[in-house]
Amino acid sequence: MQRIELTVEPNENRKRLEDLLCDRFRLLSKMYLREVVRTGACEVNGRHENIGHRLRTNDFIEITLDLSREHSMLPQDIHLDIVFEDDEIVVLNKPPGMLVHPSHREKNGTLLNALAFHLNRDPNQKTIRPGLVHRLDKDTSGLIVVAKDQRSHRVLCRQFQRKTVEKRYRALVHGIVLQNEGKIAGEIGRHAELKFWSLKEGGKASESRFTVIKRFKNKTLLELEPVTGRTNQLRIHCASIGHPIVGDKERGGGGDKRLCLHAARLVIRHPSTSEFMEFSSDADFS
Repeated sequence: MQRIELTVEPNENRKRLEDLLCDRFRLLSKMYLREVVRTGACEVNGRHENIGHRLRTNDFIEITLDLSREHSMLPQDIHLDIVFEDDEIVVLNKPPGMLVHPSHREKNGTLLNALAFHLNRDPNQKTIRPGLVHRLDKDTSGLIVVAKDQRSHRVLCRQFQRKTVEKRYRALVHGIVLQNEGKIAGEIGRHAELKFWSLKEGGKASESRFTVIKRFKNKTLLELEPVTGRTNQLRIHCASIGHPIVGDKERGGGGDKRLCLHAARLVIRHPSTSEFMEFSSDADFS
């Protein structure tokens, strides 16, 4: 951990605290910097402020950081399956088995590492920090949108928070689902002793909707809509009705080579034009 002192420059007047920290520490993840501010390890003129605090010229900032975490934005030349890209967003297909961002155990080969390289290939342009708006589990494949600037990131985050974004998944589950469509609900929580997320009394309310797309001999292809966004929600819900997702080893889905869960449809509003943008991606569970 290192204590760092900063002074707000004239060109940073009225800048949000979060934005200044992201500009000054480009190799640290935004999520980590937010956590530092939230836990009180950052002071502005001797006071704890929130990430949206508007700074003024000559404000004095003291912050304690773990600079060893700079691998979060380390650029790495990794192939990306890009579906759409403009000056403000990039939409891509994440392959199964890729983490969205580095963890304590896996520090390389993530989507953020790949984007940090892809977005900053021109050394003469201003550094772009890929801003995560939502996430997919490591073993889940499919569509994910990432912001290329701070304003677009805030706009897209509001869309997800207000649930104006449409998300649909494809899942191949064990067994024959008899209902053509339905709803799954329950309280989801983490069992600390098992380090495992599942249905748990006193957990957070959750709801998913499903529609049968096709029935096979002993499996069913579903379309899933997560009405809420709890950790591992779709995997937990499918297992709770006796139809675990193929490849979900933790919940009885067998040992197939991959988790058969794919983010197949994403509808957002463009952060600048507000026009609806619809993206789709075929699931490959082979």
